Amino acid sequence: MHKIIISVEDLSVQAELNDTNTAEKIFKALPIEGTVNLWGDEIYFDIPLELDLENDARADVEVGELGYWPSGPAFCIFFGPTPVSRDEKPRAYSPVNIFGRIIGDTTRLKTVSNGSKIRITKPE
Repeated sequence: MHKIIISVEDLSVQAELNDTNTAEKIFKALPIEGTVNLWGDEIYFDIPLELDLENDARADVEVGELGYWPSGPAFCIFFGPTPVSRDEKPRAYSPVNIFGRIIGDTTRLKTVSNGSKIRITKPE
């Protein structure tokens, strides 16, 4: 299982990737940089990969999950409710490929500002 580092502003969080085609393709494309867009308690940013929806893609996600949104195409980090949530759990606008999960506390992501630079890298 691959690990990645997500760096934005003065934060750095680690995530572990699932054993999926989406996770493998994202890992091989690293490093990836982007500009943060906030949508409720979701960070998303455009990435230069065009991948298909996987069979288990879903809109109902869990806090800390990482998703690939083919319509973007975008890398999504879910850490709380979004504008389409039905309760306190995150919900994607439309189905996403879940390809990993943040390790540890996701509440620190609530301090990230819209328009910040974000960088995804492999651990050294």
